[in-house]
Amino acid sequence: MMSDDDFDLTLFLPYLLNQAAEASSMQFQQFYKDRYGMLRTEWRVLFHLGLYGQMTARDIGFRAKMHKTKISRAVQKLSERRFVSRARDDEDRRVERLSLTAQGRAAYRDLYAVAQRYDAELTAGMTQGERHALRQLLVKLQDRGSTSGDRNSGKTAGRT
Repeated sequence: MMSDDDFDLTLFLPYLLNQAAEASSMQFQQFYKDRYGMLRTEWRVLFHLGLYGQMTARDIGFRAKMHKTKISRAVQKLSERRFVSRARDDEDRRVERLSLTAQGRAAYRDLYAVAQRYDAELTAGMTQGERHALRQLLVKLQDRGSTSGDRNSGKTAGRT
């Protein structure tokens, strides 16, 4: 059995993953913040609409694992800046369909290209095999986390 002295919290996998995610996200944040004045939640909403097309806030929340309040605020800001259009569903007036405007699509394409370059920079010191293995292992952890969360909460989680 491992004693408390043998456990190094700085090597605890959730800690390492969080540190890596936070560091890389903060660097990438400068691109969308400086170019478009967006916050992280706004970028994530823009990303999902650009990637998947028209969606509801609920769809985005499911895919992005974001709380509806954060999505609502992000949609409001993106709508005010004319990146996102909102339309009531014809069949269910309570549902709002979200889609990117021409300006939103242009911002998405620009940030998509920036994201590709940034992704390449992050993995520049890795071999192709290492990059592939890293992505596969992260997907495996993500799926495992979603599955264990499902057992605990009774909810189904989607992948971003």
